[in-house]
Amino acid sequence: MSYEVKINNRTANVELIQWEGSYVSIKVDGKTYNLDFEKVNQGIFSILHNHKSYNIELIPGENVKKYTVNTYKETYEAEIIDAESKYRASRMAGSKEEGENTIVAPIPGKVVKIPVSVGDAVEAGQTLVIFSAMKMESEFKSKKDGVVKEIRVKEGDIVEAKKVMVVVE
Repeated sequence: MSYEVKINNRTANVELIQWEGSYVSIKVDGKTYNLDFEKVNQGIFSILHNHKSYNIELIPGENVKKYTVNTYKETYEAEIIDAESKYRASRMAGSKEEGENTIVAPIPGKVVKIPVSVGDAVEAGQTLVIFSAMKMESEFKSKKDGVVKEIRVKEGDIVEAKKVMVVVE
């Protein structure tokens, strides 16, 4: 299982290699760490690495994937960025292509329905594509009034992440 973990302003790729009891093996940006990881109390953990002990406190943040991490001397803000987080962030941010209203697949998925055609006039908020990913269907809506310039996919297509699906001028 692989995640991106953002700690303050640094983002690291973290891969869980093995977890058996208190033994945890992880890879952080390609470097492997073998840890003895014990929960001491609610939100408090003891980590042994290379015969050194580290105590950390995890305080849940505004959502389930954000934490304040306290160590003996430091405090960090941490966020776990998994596939669902990336998907939601891309849905919120949208995508612009040279001033156009471009609908882009945020993650791999399937085009379920395209309720518009090239040349159709559309209004802001009108559904352009219904997309299925991670067992969820999402409606991608126009961000502005315009005319459908291109439809680069068809219903039933399986698309990769970042694939441009519909362009509105």
